[in-house]
Amino acid sequence: MTDFIIEEETRKRIMYLAEKYETKDFLPADPSSFMHKVEGKANREAMAFIASCLSYGSRKQFFPKIQFLLDDARGDVDHWVRHGGWKTCLPDSTDCYYRLYTCHDMCCLLSAYQTMLTEYGSMKEYVRRNASTGLEAVDAICRFFSVYGASKIVPKNTSSACKRVCMFLRWMVRTDSPVDLGLWADIIDRRSLIMPLDTHVVQEAQRMNLLQSRTTSMTTARRLTDTMLKIFPDDPLKGDFALFGLGVDEGNES
Repeated sequence: MTDFIIEEETRKRIMYLAEKYETKDFLPADPSSFMHKVEGKANREAMAFIASCLSYGSRKQFFPKIQFLLDDARGDVDHWVRHGGWKTCLPDSTDCYYRLYTCHDMCCLLSAYQTMLTEYGSMKEYVRRNASTGLEAVDAICRFFSVYGASKIVPKNTSSACKRVCMFLRWMVRTDSPVDLGLWADIIDRRSLIMPLDTHVVQEAQRMNLLQSRTTSMTTARRLTDTMLKIFPDDPLKGDFALFGLGVDEGNES
């Protein structure tokens, strides 16, 4: 924990914004909405992971890319991954799928994920065997997908902020939320989660004097998490709704 002092007015504003944005009304404009479109824990876990991997840039562009995969899976995303269903809709080619991701990159990601499900049964079980904290879970997920050739989409290690992995873990771990699922609450303590950090969250945090650094690194993400722990001691990523939601209202993209 840092010795950073938060002004009372800022503390109250963060708490107000967190309550304002962590509602069902937050879902339609957020990629977390996709995991609420499917039934069953396995399908929600699989849909959440795939949606998180594609969640960057303009929502108008990446929402249809996620929806395309969901439509092809016909809602049974877990089965679709386990049995290679993506191979019928994603040619293993250098054609662009979304921005920097080619169809080949997507095939590598889904093939690696298929391997994980075959070897461990679920991503939750893989994380259970390899991590006990949020940071350890980020590292374990990054290491697995790096070994299996999917580092174009999932970061190789935790030297970067690993924003989308941290966001996925928020979805999986946090309970008592109309947005997050809490499917992994029994294996990871939500107090150990790391803030999903991108340039927009950094900008909002700086405007509120919560951060001095402008870098989107894991060090900065952990520093901001420590600050949020002072506001929400039992649930630091509640603060993500305040900063990210504010950025969305002001017209920023993820």
